[in-house]
Amino acid sequence: MFKINEIFHSLQGEGFHTGTPAVFVRFSGCNLHCAFCDTQHQTGTLMSTQAIINEINKYPKAPLIVLTGGEPSLFIDEAFVAELRIKTCKYITIETNGTRPVPDNLDWVTLSPKTGFDGGDAEPCVLKQCDELKVVYLGQDLKQYEGIKASHRFLQPCYSDDETVRQANMKACVEAVMSNPGWRLSLQTHRILSIR
Repeated sequence: MFKINEIFHSLQGEGFHTGTPAVFVRFSGCNLHCAFCDTQHQTGTLMSTQAIINEINKYPKAPLIVLTGGEPSLFIDEAFVAELRIKTCKYITIETNGTRPVPDNLDWVTLSPKTGFDGGDAEPCVLKQCDELKVVYLGQDLKQYEGIKASHRFLQPCYSDDETVRQANMKACVEAVMSNPGWRLSLQTHRILSIR
């Protein structure tokens, strides 16, 4: 059984797969306590693998599954991923903080390390390879990510409800990308579009 915060159908709002229809499976529970986290870990419904699959299959046209959280690597394994693939026939991705190994049979790994953030330093990032490195940018030194092998590197401004802070974060992120062309800008387009 898995504690699931929510399962919903939307567009992937950020990173490499931006704009792709997806079914999001948001696990409840994380080993970090980042100040900017947008998941309510106190809430959730216990669900079996088959119940999760049944929810995913309500959206047959969505080509993508996004396992997110919380921190899904605390809960999933290769058997879980294999069953999802067999019973949904979808491309399976994960968004992880990298503090735990992830199953080898995932189709895409998005690593979003939280080291250096308030509440994010509880455990070190151990994942050193991913398809996509997506860093929430708050002015930190990008050299700390040089040891991570990634096909794609994205910097994403940290969202704030405060308009002044949000604009300052955006400006700093744009300047960082302009100064570090190995990185690309990722925006949270789901917030811009007012979708989930």
